[in-house]
Amino acid sequence: MASRGIMVTGTNGADFEHREKIAAQYQISALNKSRLKYCVFFHHMLFLVMLAKLSADILDKLDIFILEIEELQIPQPLWWEYLWGLSLVLSFLGLSAIKRNNIRYMRHYLYGITALGLGPLLYCVVYYCGDVYKYLTADEDEDEDEIQLWQGYPYGLLWYAFVLLASQVHFFQLYFGYNLLKAWRARGTYRKTD
Repeated sequence: MASRGIMVTGTNGADFEHREKIAAQYQISALNKSRLKYCVFFHHMLFLVMLAKLSADILDKLDIFILEIEELQIPQPLWWEYLWGLSLVLSFLGLSAIKRNNIRYMRHYLYGITALGLGPLLYCVVYYCGDVYKYLTADEDEDEDEIQLWQGYPYGLLWYAFVLLASQVHFFQLYFGYNLLKAWRARGTYRKTD
């Protein structure tokens, strides 16, 4: 063993710690890459939910008739639902940015998530706020014919549940992406000073 020889006074073997440290920006980068990948996974899961909702309209446009889907009487989709579905394409841009540590791709990803992810969700909240307010403030005696229902559930509240989940995923994507940008920029300035 190496400790059997003559030990230099003043060293107790703990002097190696300064060589074992990983720079903070690399630790932050690795942690946020992993977390952003989880967010992208949840984004894909939410997209599958949206695709299930849009399936009736897509099949109608393709002139495919499936009785079980038609019997569900799914309401016609609005433009924001398709626009939000486009945000899935951005996840591949984000994964490419993670793989290459590409600042430009990550910036485009963050802008796209803001526009195609959060933008349509904000429109949904505004669009259904009247129905949700009527449902929440309606007395049991009042007639609820003005409120749009699907399978006995208020349609606006169902969308609000989706918006709650999707907005959390998007906000976390933005947060982790921003942290990656900061870490990658710190890495760039670190290299320039050496």
